[in-house]
Amino acid sequence: MMAERFILAIKVFLSDSVVRYRDGDFNETVYVKGDGYTTPASPEEIVSLSRKKHGVDNSVSDVPYDKKEWSRYLTVCGQYRKNNSLPDEKELQNEQIVSKDGYATTGLLMFKNDYNDPDSMITCRLWRGSNKAGEVLDTGRYTGPLLDVFDNALTFIERNTKIGWKKTSEGGREEIRSYPREAVREVLVNAIAHRDYSIMGTQIDVDIYQDRIEVVSPGSWLLPKPYEQYPVGSIPSIRRNQTIAACLDVANLMERGGTGFQTIAGSYRQAEPEKQPIVASYPGFLKLTLFDLLYGNSTDNENLADFDAVIEEDESVTEDQRKIVQLLRDGPMAPKELQEASSYQSRGSFLKYVINPLLADNKIRKGAKGGRLTTYELVNKSES
Repeated sequence: MMAERFILAIKVFLSDSVVRYRDGDFNETVYVKGDGYTTPASPEEIVSLSRKKHGVDNSVSDVPYDKKEWSRYLTVCGQYRKNNSLPDEKELQNEQIVSKDGYATTGLLMFKNDYNDPDSMITCRLWRGSNKAGEVLDTGRYTGPLLDVFDNALTFIERNTKIGWKKTSEGGREEIRSYPREAVREVLVNAIAHRDYSIMGTQIDVDIYQDRIEVVSPGSWLLPKPYEQYPVGSIPSIRRNQTIAACLDVANLMERGGTGFQTIAGSYRQAEPEKQPIVASYPGFLKLTLFDLLYGNSTDNENLADFDAVIEEDESVTEDQRKIVQLLRDGPMAPKELQEASSYQSRGSFLKYVINPLLADNKIRKGAKGGRLTTYELVNKSES
């Protein structure tokens, strides 16, 4: 007859504070539990543990809110909000962004004009080819107020992805883009809102390859099930950074209903299954991939060829500008070479009246730099 066996199940709840071991009155050690190990925490890890517990953005600072010190944040609010309205202090208090006695939360400090801590960093790279083994063609490293960093990263993506036009059946023209504008914006906004700012020495990484954009943000997926197990349109709303998300919501850059991923998926609804956005969660970070809608399509070259026709029909394009566009069809060229083909003797006038308008209209862009040499190329020219 077999002896009885019993199973003892012990459920250990998450501690409300960091785990400390005390040996006497003046000797305490804080421990960090990893995957199968427990080690004493370094001073940096102790700070990180505290910030993870109490949040990095929802405490009240000792900095009084003064709209002059947040003028750049308010300017962006005016750009994206309905009727170009600006939030007043009362609205910010209602959203718990500013305390009732007029002090800014730590999250709002990250939008302040003079904010310059490195934890707001976004690093952007343009790669030649489909992986990081290729050459870096362009790079940007941005820190500062969160909305400045957002705007700089958005500009980097805009200048390094294909944009053109194609003719419509009605005789007009329609913009064609490698990546839907709303999808790119949502990816950046969500990365800023949901990154784990308590992980020291990290940044958001934006990598542009010939067929996709990958945005990697510090901080794991917060929901209990993987992204693909949630029906489209039914992803629960959860915020890692309550105040930062509220600041983005007030600026009309983000909605609290958790619709960011739905917006991204919706902008790709006409794309082939293999080009649908991918969300991948790894220990410590989250990666979202957008695929180039023009890459590999049989209509890619056909549609972008209409760019030349549009240039010819655009009355705002000068003869010198048409010459520059024609020259750049054969590949990137230096400003000096382009100026020699124009009617301008002054370099300043050539840049002001020929190059700068083409840059502003996204017809051309700065190409890769070799040493100190700047080149220009067509925006819609495929990467080799």
